[in-house]
Amino acid sequence: MPKQLTPRALILGALGSVVITASSLYVALRLGALPWPTIFVAILSMALLKLFGKTSLQEVNITHTAMSAGAMVAGGLAFTAPALWILNPETEFSFLKMLSITLSGTLLGLAATALFRRYFIETRKEEYTYPIGAAAYETVSAGDDGGRHALWLFSSLGLTALFTVFRDKLGKIPALINFEKLAEKNIFAGIWISPMAMGIGYIIGPLYTGVWAIGALLGFGLIVPVGLATGIFETLANADAFRSSLGIGLMVGTGIGVLIKGILPQLRPLIKAAFGKDEKSLSSPSFLLTAGIVAIVALTLGTDFRNLGGWIPVAVIVTVLGASLASLMAAVLTGQTGINPMEILGILVLLVVKIFAPEAMGALITAAAVTAVAAGLAGDVMNDYKAGALFGTNPRAQRIAETTGALIGAVVSVAVLYALVRSNGAGSLGDPTVFPAPQARAVAALAGGIPHLWAFIAGALFGTIFFIVKIPAMTLGLGLYLPVFITAPILLGGLWAFVEKLLRNAQGKAVGKTGTVIASGLLGGEAVTGVVIAIITLVSLG
Repeated sequence: MPKQLTPRALILGALGSVVITASSLYVALRLGALPWPTIFVAILSMALLKLFGKTSLQEVNITHTAMSAGAMVAGGLAFTAPALWILNPETEFSFLKMLSITLSGTLLGLAATALFRRYFIETRKEEYTYPIGAAAYETVSAGDDGGRHALWLFSSLGLTALFTVFRDKLGKIPALINFEKLAEKNIFAGIWISPMAMGIGYIIGPLYTGVWAIGALLGFGLIVPVGLATGIFETLANADAFRSSLGIGLMVGTGIGVLIKGILPQLRPLIKAAFGKDEKSLSSPSFLLTAGIVAIVALTLGTDFRNLGGWIPVAVIVTVLGASLASLMAAVLTGQTGINPMEILGILVLLVVKIFAPEAMGALITAAAVTAVAAGLAGDVMNDYKAGALFGTNPRAQRIAETTGALIGAVVSVAVLYALVRSNGAGSLGDPTVFPAPQARAVAALAGGIPHLWAFIAGALFGTIFFIVKIPAMTLGLGLYLPVFITAPILLGGLWAFVEKLLRNAQGKAVGKTGTVIASGLLGGEAVTGVVIAIITLVSLG
């Protein structure tokens, strides 16, 4: 019997979760995107375990399961919670309150995936392929090619860390280049000098970066300048309100499309799989445990809602049920496409809660944060279960590793958010030149009021249609919404991936993992260094 849930696997996984969670929160705030850290953690787990002697594929699987769990917890938090400070920079940071919100989402995500693991991973395994989990299996199974991948990973990570120190700490490298001549014509463009952004562009690939760039061209090259030049918009503020609302609408439409196409047609078999006699019964220990977790979460949420000015029992119930449904939607979408729009699912629940608590900004953002964390974690958990099924790893061992990494991730993500807010100031959240946090800005806009209602409605309609016909409305909306200087380096990363693919095709070679490994190093090096710089700044401030 190969080694699986060993003490060293849990220890290394826990330590890795700290690093991956911290870097993921930083990436999400800076770029508004968070690729799966699959290749990074798989290679890192293999390299570290081999330092301690003989290992097994299952032990590597357990280690990278624990390592990756906190990443999507951090993403869910970063995509939503900063809306509190975007709406009111004077909002006091309560560590315990933020931790309560994050843990609530974490527990709901873990409970939902425990109920539906068998349905997605065993009963419907041909339909739900979980491409990210399958990629983790392929990476670990292929081995490390004599340590070459680890060398590329740590080399790119180290060089990028050094670059980030020279740029952000020493000020020797410019962080942003603006094209001022274009600004005179109301075309606001520039480029952020960021290896991390290029790494993300490479990882998500030329298709999505291309659609992302089309969104930027549509928003900043057409809607704003042409709209102002023709008098459609009276002011730049009006043009920006239309552009941003259209982008938010496209992203929300993606979530509606998931519900219509992915969830509703399968709702009956999903419920049967979770609670039916052929799978699990209402009296089973797992269901009772789940019910207990949900009850605890509801009580915790009740406290948060009351403290944030929105103590409405119906809103609490809607949040718990909405986050649970969002976890299911994330499992469906991740299983079929490898994409998990956690922040959009959070916004959908926010809009429902707003019916019952329209003026309670804190309660609305709490609902979005709990939902995004639950949905983000659910997608990661199901990917790990898929990899585990292919490896033959014990699901209970994986659940222990996943829970360990997720709970550590909840604490670390809140701690890092606190450090960033304290070291950079609350005003840095939502600032395009520091932490743009575009998803959180969207959450803030929808909680406080949509800037341009008709543009939002049109975007949601088109986003729903686009998703159903398999057009990536999510990335199109991000391009419309995010500043061009963020889109530019991401597009360069996509072009890098495109050129590499062309060259390999010309040489008759299959696409390897070296580029992905280097891109992962670029992403991790800048993100981890950015967090370290923020912590050093916080300590120096006392």
